[in-house]
Amino acid sequence: MKPLVLGVIADDVTGATDIASMLTRGGMDVVQVLGVPTAADESVEADALVVALKTRTVPAAEAVGESLAAGRWLLGRPARQLVFKYCSTFDSTDAGNIGPVAEALLDLVGEELTLACPAYPDNGRTVYKGHLFVGDRLLSESGMRHHPLTPMTDPDLVRVLGRQCRRPDSVGLVPLEVVEAGADATRRRLASLRTKGVRFAVTDATANRHLETLAAAAAGLRLITGGSGIAMGLPPLYRRVGLLPERSGAAALPASHGPVAVLAGSCSEATRAQVATMASRHPAIGLDPLALAERRQTVADVVTAAAAALAEGPVLVHSTAPPGRVADAQARLGRERSSALLEEAFGEIARALVASGARRLVVAGGETSGRVAQALGVRRLRIGPEIAPGVPWTASLDPPHLRLAFKSGNFGGEDFFLRAMEVVG
Repeated sequence: MKPLVLGVIADDVTGATDIASMLTRGGMDVVQVLGVPTAADESVEADALVVALKTRTVPAAEAVGESLAAGRWLLGRPARQLVFKYCSTFDSTDAGNIGPVAEALLDLVGEELTLACPAYPDNGRTVYKGHLFVGDRLLSESGMRHHPLTPMTDPDLVRVLGRQCRRPDSVGLVPLEVVEAGADATRRRLASLRTKGVRFAVTDATANRHLETLAAAAAGLRLITGGSGIAMGLPPLYRRVGLLPERSGAAALPASHGPVAVLAGSCSEATRAQVATMASRHPAIGLDPLALAERRQTVADVVTAAAAALAEGPVLVHSTAPPGRVADAQARLGRERSSALLEEAFGEIARALVASGARRLVVAGGETSGRVAQALGVRRLRIGPEIAPGVPWTASLDPPHLRLAFKSGNFGGEDFFLRAMEVVG
């Protein structure tokens, strides 16, 4: 059994494909496993194995348990280094789950300190003075303030992470001027923070070169935490020390044919624009949680309409709605029931569309992606070429050998769904 150069634990499916794409772009051979790996996954040969969990919004104890199980499996492979990957918008609540999981994994590897680096400049996520920006706006002023499950209203990551940890003073900052000074200066700053009892160093980063510096500074750490951006500097680092062969980019995936279906469960600003663009070109069917709850809409009716449209070409099924409509549904049904109704519907619709012949699926939204993957019985994915930064096409290694793209709600331009159909060929 080949040792892993890197093991990644991601808190949702789209985040997992995001970082897997980053590593693939750097020349690593990457396989993604959905759920905690089992003995059946021991035969997987890859440079990096990315474990996609569904732990972003579950109770903290459950998130910690699954993450530790994945971490133990990866360390037993063995993996030389672990990354705990969360969203570049630090999606969480004051209870977690970033802090509790990160603390548990840090205890697991037996180290005192690690990085907390969600920055991803290519997708407009930067950190300055410990504050997270989305484009040129603070996180708290971005569309994330309206997120239905994890509304982000505080951009100060030191403060946010401190509320999630056992000790608020266990979170410190590596400011931009230190990162600009290089890897040695950053390592000295980390050493200084360690002596003060800091366990998590939030790191400023506003450009890709800062992520490369941070990766170099963290070379000796068994655990790194952050968004996909931190993985940018890892493949070159591994290559310099002889852990990786010289290669670049993603290997070609097997040829894929058959109808294309898009399932959009995200209500982000980006996905709303993407849904509008695709709906102007192709049939679009909307899911409404209130209508589902009141039986004014049924999954069977949606499946019938979607299957008929699929026979003629691409089809879009979506629950994307403005913040006001989402808030109204949650107020009347409760947040958990509203989300559960939609996730269950998307799972049933995905199974029905595959049974109707769909072999290429684009899924938008982390929760939706996790449910669709679960419903289809998809467990292992080979990572292929990118459609947009952070969103690759993947090929299921298990029957029925689907081509899948799992997209974070915030990623991609307005024509993303249309572009996905072009890239897949």
